[in-house]
Amino acid sequence: MSMDTYPITVGRVTRHVPLVETLPGVRIPLIELMGDVELVNAAAEALLKHLPPETDYLLTMETSPIVLAHAMSEMSGKPYVVVRRRRRPYMQDPIIQEVQSLTLGVSETLWLDSRMAEKLLGQNVSLVVDVVSSGGTIMALEKVAIRAGAKVVARLAAFHQGTNKLPVTFLSEIPILQTA
Repeated sequence: MSMDTYPITVGRVTRHVPLVETLPGVRIPLIELMGDVELVNAAAEALLKHLPPETDYLLTMETSPIVLAHAMSEMSGKPYVVVRRRRRPYMQDPIIQEVQSLTLGVSETLWLDSRMAEKLLGQNVSLVVDVVSSGGTIMALEKVAIRAGAKVVARLAAFHQGTNKLPVTFLSEIPILQTA
């Protein structure tokens, strides 16, 4: 590992991703799925091995995890729904869920239009995210699913970092690096 990058591997795909400082003295590998078709497809293929057969829908959120959910949907034939990170003008009676995320350092809100929520009513959903760190975002996504009337049957992430003990199936652990 060099001081500027960190190697990540999913299946046969390896990337040397940049290390970025998120807080003073804290650096993490920055994983950008968008635009990396080979990495996205490797992660989707690997995560599909953990997709419960009873899954009716994949549920993801803006922005980076969309490409992962899309690839998983294309490979599995399971449809997906995207939860937004801000209200859109077309939304009618949306489900609104606050996120308690220690990683982002800012408050955030998730939005799901009622027409999308109707698709999830009574359905088994698998949550799909790129990275789980503190767990606040995926827990907020789960609350959106439950409020829409869905049953969460899996929490799937390409990467995991930190010490949270959430029951999340992930492909690879990435570090949180403390600098002197």
